[in-house]
Amino acid sequence: MRFSLSVPSILYYLNYTSKPIRYRRYMTHVSAMLTREEPEKQYFVSPPNWYRAAYAKLIKLSSILQNVEQLDGRLIHTTNSTIITDAHAISHMSSFNSIAKSFISSQQIPCLSKSNGFQSITLNSLTMVAELLSLTIQQRKSVRNTILSQVTQHQIWRGALLEVLKDVKRDIGSLKCQSNSSMVEQIVVACIDFLTNTADAPSLGSPSWMKIAPVIKDEKKEVSHKWEEVIEMFVDLMKCIAQEHAMSYHLTKLEAMKEGLNQIRDVVIERDANYKEAWQQDCLIQWKLTKNLGGLSKCLFTLLLYYLFGSVREIEVEVCGALHRNGKKMRFCVGKVLASDNEEMVLNGVRQLCRALGVFKFVWETAGATSDRELELHGHLWCIGAGGKVIKHRGYDILLHTIQL
Repeated sequence: MRFSLSVPSILYYLNYTSKPIRYRRYMTHVSAMLTREEPEKQYFVSPPNWYRAAYAKLIKLSSILQNVEQLDGRLIHTTNSTIITDAHAISHMSSFNSIAKSFISSQQIPCLSKSNGFQSITLNSLTMVAELLSLTIQQRKSVRNTILSQVTQHQIWRGALLEVLKDVKRDIGSLKCQSNSSMVEQIVVACIDFLTNTADAPSLGSPSWMKIAPVIKDEKKEVSHKWEEVIEMFVDLMKCIAQEHAMSYHLTKLEAMKEGLNQIRDVVIERDANYKEAWQQDCLIQWKLTKNLGGLSKCLFTLLLYYLFGSVREIEVEVCGALHRNGKKMRFCVGKVLASDNEEMVLNGVRQLCRALGVFKFVWETAGATSDRELELHGHLWCIGAGGKVIKHRGYDILLHTIQL
């Protein structure tokens, strides 16, 4: 029997009201969604044979992508940890995620009922996190001020800066870059050496304030270096990376840290000083960063990631729910789509979700919202294969689902 779909039949099926209807298309999948006040849900009307054809396509793509995962904002080959830049692989992963979300959207998960719940997002600012948690303006100000006082400390600032550069250095070896690869590596190494040589000396375990100031000073004191010199290195590095398509994703983090560097460009960078001078430098850096980094600042969010996890890698999720009331608690969840149920791939997905949930938990607690309602956080993983499991990791429950007809 041939199945025909018309606008009047859709409206009749959805118990049509005067409120607007939006239409979306997934491949050959025609969907209709009706906005309601309580509860807000999505309704999908599809031809009977669509899911069978889509599932067959999903199985085929899963076989092609069985050793490929989307991690830290890029595609990674699980067997050798190399970064994949092949356009076909990227296209296949995009198609897989799109079709998989069509199946996921048909499931009744309360915290994923919002219309924007199935949009892939990359967490990159405090403002984004605050909006997803529905924090008030006063709470957002409190969060920003509290976090700034913690993440702008000198050791956090310098550590995050070095971690961004080390990420670039690590990826140079795994990418088959062409003309500018050697230049990129030279600039990165020079910048890391410069930051290391101007850091605390003489030993790694001895901070600068413990050092005794020299009794006899040189008659001709060397000119002090400033953070402006690091900015010049960053500008040259970004120009070279911009010509290497395979490494272009690093530009976001470099640009974020350059935002912070611009605020302290006139501050002396050397740490080989006595307690008073080192303390003054630390206070000046913290004051300038605190004054100028706002809630939308990607630099501030990068510092927060390093403060929480010791890493600056991007946090990307394919599914992000909305704050949902669950009795006396508030519930919030995020999710990822995996191309395979490979054990290592599942574990990486769990780690990625736990990092995302860790950010939401930290911001929620910093805002003092826990005193009003407890926040219940958990993640979801969808894949072709094993499902129906609950994985506990770092205090979070991650639910593993299987995508099936």
